[in-house]
Amino acid sequence: MLALLLGIGLVLLLSARKWKPDEDSVVEQINRILPQTQCGQCGYPGCRPYAEAIASGEADINQCPPGGEAGVKALADLLGREPKPLDTSHGETKAPVVAVIDEDRCIGCKLCIQACPVDAIVGAPKMMHTVIADECTGCELCLPPCPVDCIDLVPRRRPFIWPVTDVAPESRAEPRPAGAEREHA
Repeated sequence: MLALLLGIGLVLLLSARKWKPDEDSVVEQINRILPQTQCGQCGYPGCRPYAEAIASGEADINQCPPGGEAGVKALADLLGREPKPLDTSHGETKAPVVAVIDEDRCIGCKLCIQACPVDAIVGAPKMMHTVIADECTGCELCLPPCPVDCIDLVPRRRPFIWPVTDVAPESRAEPRPAGAEREHA
């Protein structure tokens, strides 16, 4: 019995190595270029299915509004095609936005949570919900299901980075030994 299990395990291991997905396949390369908003504006349920459709020739390279003209150009360069203008029937390129829930108006219905493709909204039933701004892709899919219209899209702000210059070690203050008195001038 043990030999049979070991044999099956060996066959599975070898087949997994032989037929593993190619990490650098065309689909993977296309998917890395796409913005990963999972918004569905391209007509596909997410970026990966759109990448598969482009690779198979089923979809054109200019259907992704969040990727914009830069995304179309990058896809054209990768695939050796001529860049084309963005197909505006799928939407317009917009500045990056993030969803914000007015927690005073939120009734906790969970419809936005169910609609969010990247799980950027958290909350409990009948309680207020909130958006994890760093996770939100601005796809707008949470807006239509909200029955009380408590979700707004606001421009995404860049995170604040403290402008600290590197201080030379010799100019740093020495820490006081524990229990030492502070000198008064």
